This record gives sequence, structure tokens and C-alpha cells, in this order.
Amino acid sequence: MSEQDENSEALSLEHRILIQVRQVLASVVRDVTPPPGMQSPLSPKTIEDIRGCFALIAARERELSGKQNPDLPVFADDGVTTRVVDFKKPEDKKS
Repeated sequence: MSEQDENSEALSLEHRILIQVRQVLASVVRDVTPPPGMQSPLSPKTIEDIRGCFALIAARERELSGKQNPDLPVFADDGVTTRVVDFKKPEDKKS
């Protein structure tokens, strides 16, 4: 089993659907993109709609992953995102 298959099993059905839709949409865009200097067969409105679809897919994938983009830099002076909680065992009450 490949690494990609193992990752796919860990993903939710919705996330796998989003990945597949993004890949198919990207393939369609590549197939209809004309060589430089040629006019696109797609209208400007359709191009904007496709961009909107990519943006919605990316936003939902971020929500599903539950974490920020790992490609973004992390700075040392960013706030700490974890807290230490001090749990104390309750004292036994003697009667």
C-alpha cells in the first residue's frame, strides 16, 4: 500500500471528495488553457467562477484539517497556542 493510500484512508469522505473535485477541476482548466497568445475558450465570468470554486475548496479543506496552513512561517514571537493546566488531586476528607 502506498503512502498516498494510507493518507486517503485517514481522511474523511468529505475531504476525499474535495480532493478529487479539486484535481478534476484543475485537469479541466489545464486541458482548456490555450497556448500563450491565444484567446481562452472560457468567458471571464467562467474563469472567475472557477477561481471561486478553488477558493471554496481550499477553505473547506483547511476547516476539515483543523489546523493552519503548514506552509506558512511560524515566528518565535507568535503567541503560545497551548496552556499548562495544573491538576491537583482533591484532598481526602477525614471525618
